[in-house]
Amino acid sequence: MNCDEAFRHAIMARLAEFALLEAEIGEARAAAVAVTVVDAGLGAGCNGLPEHGEWQSHAALVLTRRSSRLRNHAGQWAFPGGRVDAGETPEQTALREMHEEIGLELDPGQILGRLDDFVTRSGFVMTPVVIWGGSQARFHPNPDEVDSVHRIPVAELLREDAPLLDHVAHGEAPVLRMPIGADWIAAPTAAILYQFREVCMLGRATRVAHYDQPRFAWR
Repeated sequence: MNCDEAFRHAIMARLAEFALLEAEIGEARAAAVAVTVVDAGLGAGCNGLPEHGEWQSHAALVLTRRSSRLRNHAGQWAFPGGRVDAGETPEQTALREMHEEIGLELDPGQILGRLDDFVTRSGFVMTPVVIWGGSQARFHPNPDEVDSVHRIPVAELLREDAPLLDHVAHGEAPVLRMPIGADWIAAPTAAILYQFREVCMLGRATRVAHYDQPRFAWR
């Protein structure tokens, strides 16, 4: 089994064992995001991080910088995603939105599973759908939707300083951030990154729905 196959099978097995928590939609709006695993494109092969499995050393997750022209969450880090249309499943929404935003079209057979729903301060129940993009992923970003597309090496999620927890006055739970390079990403995207690390990479059933989001992400 090569590196890609090993990582894919490990993610599928861990998601299959994970006791998924789904949130009540109620008056919120249903949304889904594509948590897509691709080759990092770094030419790393299968070297490094042997303590976490060689197959993790050259994998990445696809994130975007939302268009600066958008009315909501302009310029923020995000997974491709959006509202669930009538008659759609979250899986269908994630695949559709990924194709619309970054031009990546994948087959439903590439879906590996889900992570926990996350209720955002902006009024969405966000369902993270984990998808396998592999080494053939090519992006054609829609400039109306995103400013840029990024491959974030999964090794970044294993940093010793991750996650960052900010305790705020009068907050019931800390705000979660994930450090990426010299930057950082805030919840809700950071909460999904952290749970991907815990469940898909380390096999730990860690919950993240209780973490708060910074004020700028509330709208």
